[in-house]
Amino acid sequence: MARDNDAKQQQQRQQQQPEQPSSTTTNPNKTISISPRTFFSEDCSQTTTTTTTTTNNDNNPYDTASDPYTTGLPPEPFRNNHGASILGPRNRDRERQDPDMIRPPATDAGHIPNMKWSFADSRMRIEVGPSLFSKFSRVEEGKRQVLMFDFAEWAYVLSGTTRITCIDAEGRHFADDVSQGGLWYFPRGVPHSLQGVGKGGTEFLLIFDDGNFSEDETFLLSDWLAHTPQSVIAKNFRLPPALFDNLPPKEKYIFQGSIPSSDPQTEQPSDEIKRSPRRFTHNMLAQKPLSASGGHVRITDSSNFPISSTVAAAHVIIDPGALREMHWHPAADEWAFFIRGRARITIFAASGTSRTFDYVAGDVGVVPKGMAHYVENLSRDEPVEFLEIFRASKFEEFSLEQWLAETPRRLVKEHLFAGDERKGSMFVESLSSVKDPVKAAPRRVKL
Repeated sequence: MARDNDAKQQQQRQQQQPEQPSSTTTNPNKTISISPRTFFSEDCSQTTTTTTTTTNNDNNPYDTASDPYTTGLPPEPFRNNHGASILGPRNRDRERQDPDMIRPPATDAGHIPNMKWSFADSRMRIEVGPSLFSKFSRVEEGKRQVLMFDFAEWAYVLSGTTRITCIDAEGRHFADDVSQGGLWYFPRGVPHSLQGVGKGGTEFLLIFDDGNFSEDETFLLSDWLAHTPQSVIAKNFRLPPALFDNLPPKEKYIFQGSIPSSDPQTEQPSDEIKRSPRRFTHNMLAQKPLSASGGHVRITDSSNFPISSTVAAAHVIIDPGALREMHWHPAADEWAFFIRGRARITIFAASGTSRTFDYVAGDVGVVPKGMAHYVENLSRDEPVEFLEIFRASKFEEFSLEQWLAETPRRLVKEHLFAGDERKGSMFVESLSSVKDPVKAAPRRVKL
């Protein structure tokens, strides 16, 4: 997936800080250097032990999620009577968004590079007028782009309506309006146009199936013609060269056009143009969801959106207090985009290595293929809504509970509950092989 996050400014800011021993971490594109906070006791021996200060975050032996926005308590680096206060300057707003960075679960261990990026840290490209572009694209009513990419393009509309047009490889025309929750997919090299429809314009999330994508490599019609001899353009279209005297001298990225008609089919160039039988758009939110005990999931891949041969996705709602179950994806990295709510993810990378991250709306998370994880809703009153996106033709995952439910009970009890037959029996009897991808808050069970 393309993650066009401009880490250079962040890298420069960190290079200006005093040099300290550092660990290496990565955002989805770049490698940067982060200096960890290290705490020392009064005798200067490295430690995390103190008994002088406790907070409401302190007594938490099960590493239950703590949401500063719900409790009103700022995260502090204390865990079960261990830790020390931070004496230096602090970014309290950022800490509230990342409580598990300040107080990581006791189960976190080893080194996993950074798997989080916020669009708030990405450079914004501002065009003339109110139209904006980053990895989000905001196109006002009547504003448009006419372009092509050397990578496949997948998009999810976050707000408003986008008028799209394109041709297929046989030169047949396609046009449609895509509204909130809708998708489009253009295979590599397909020329197309995008235009805002209706008041307020449109905003959409763009995904490219190659992480090396750069917006500077966008193939724009105006840029191509500005770099082609006028005599060649005239010969190509069988017209006098003077007709092209006023072509744009440079690229037109997002520009103001006329307001389109209400029906995209009425804008077909002529009656002689054939319509493409291929569907380049899909209404994801119109799909019947897979209902779960703690939310619901909609999956869109090549099985129900055939043209999307390199991108698969899931739209997930996690109810307050619920959990996107413990699972892993065997064939592709997960690129997650959070639309609303607050969540935490612990990534387990095998060999005793794990790390926990917190996410809010506008954040991007990455989970490499084969790494186990969950997504937990931190809020008591707001759902988490996010997209799981994969460079794959089919959506695939394995569920921890399904795996254990389909494994002989004797093996499960001997592996996890050796010496405790009663609890082992309670556990294996509770397992279900029926998939429940989003699990409701657990019921109280008397041990």
